[in-house]
Amino acid sequence: MRSALPRRHSHVVYLAACIAMLAAAGAHADDSADDSAAIARIESGLRPEVALADVPVAPLALTDEMKRLNVPGVSVAVIKDGKVAWTRGYGVAWTGGPAVTPQTLFQAASLSKSVSAMAALRMVEQGKLNLDAGIDQALTSWTLPKGDGMPSLRQLLSHTGGMSVSGFPGYAAGKSVPTLQQVLDGASPANTKAIRVNAAPGSAFRYSGGGYTVVQQAMIDRAGQPFDATMQTLVLAPLGMTASTYAQPLPPELAPNAARPHDEDGKPFPGGAYTYPEQAAAGLWTTPHDLARFAIAIQQGAAGATGGVLTPAMARTMLQPVKNDYALGWQIQDHGKGFSHGGSNQGFKAVIYASVADGSGAVILTNGDNGIDVAAGLMRAIAYEYKWDTNQTKLRKAVALAPETRRTLVGRYQLDAVTDFEIAERKGELVLRQRGGQWEPLYAESDKVLFVLSRDLELHRYDADFGKIVQGTWARGYARVTNMY
Repeated sequence: MRSALPRRHSHVVYLAACIAMLAAAGAHADDSADDSAAIARIESGLRPEVALADVPVAPLALTDEMKRLNVPGVSVAVIKDGKVAWTRGYGVAWTGGPAVTPQTLFQAASLSKSVSAMAALRMVEQGKLNLDAGIDQALTSWTLPKGDGMPSLRQLLSHTGGMSVSGFPGYAAGKSVPTLQQVLDGASPANTKAIRVNAAPGSAFRYSGGGYTVVQQAMIDRAGQPFDATMQTLVLAPLGMTASTYAQPLPPELAPNAARPHDEDGKPFPGGAYTYPEQAAAGLWTTPHDLARFAIAIQQGAAGATGGVLTPAMARTMLQPVKNDYALGWQIQDHGKGFSHGGSNQGFKAVIYASVADGSGAVILTNGDNGIDVAAGLMRAIAYEYKWDTNQTKLRKAVALAPETRRTLVGRYQLDAVTDFEIAERKGELVLRQRGGQWEPLYAESDKVLFVLSRDLELHRYDADFGKIVQGTWARGYARVTNMY
């Protein structure tokens, strides 16, 4: 545990921090000539997450941001009026390699969960899985210890099953890859702990790729075939996702058309893509165009269209929040109007958003560890161009703080075991640095609410007697924030 530094002030200032959750170009046949001007504006119009309300927003060029953030390749598909409007590829599939095209494969990372959830719900409609019975009823080749209870499929798909293991680091080329059951039991050569029920199912939202891995085993047991074959039969083939596969590792014949992962410095990972035996949680290889078809199918089902992979009733069930605005494989936005998900594998970052209100959306896949920042700025550029109600830059007004107020805020803050940050005063202005990162300006909306421009991070100031605990949200959770000076 980090020891506290000497305190500068006789009182304590508590801050509760809240993060709101996120080259060469190749055209696709879906492109319309009418979109050319819009595409050009988007390519040169990446927008920040937060900006000052009285200062014009300075747009950024996509290629400049890719260079700045060391992201070699980006691929995007845009949905308008319930159809794929256009697709583009930017940059290269790997350093020194071919240009990214709309046909280039990327790892979808946790976007895999959303597609897996659809397949599981289709098995529910086929009578092979039960949405609200204990998942143990579907497991025949492996037993999930009961622990604090037995989660249902609904709870596992909504991250409310009380399951351990939030995510998976994958297995580098040349490393031994465990079987699925070795992953489930945390047995060598698995690099994660055993997946178990360690909280009461239904009691809270807690993101768990482990829960999806249990679902993967249940689907294998009930379908009687490998998971990638089941996904092909239930979702990929019916939706025409012809470029997509859950095969892990990627079959050698597909490798020439696949992007390779790069670290935060833009350096390729030795040996290429990591392998994810946790296929349901992280194993999908795909294109933005295929994922756009998937999102459109959900939009259509939710709107009442019949003949899809899911019935309209089940499509709506998929989008019904359980806890923390998380439904079955989706984060729900805009008071139920939209659904989204992000993804993060080694060297691959991804994001998808779609609206059930107007049939709009976008999918962005990247092959760099800093790709989420590029994808987020690009998503906001798309949202700005097409006048979406969401994914817009947040405009905030800043006010000047009194000198004494600035002085009382200076210090180093520990947010339990989650993170720490430091506030300093330079030339009469506050600056903030999070966990050894770069200093950045810290603005005040009032003497109680502070913010930065690099991301949607908000600090709430509380003056309290020493020892009093004041709580606030950080990444959807609650934590104590203590000034350590």
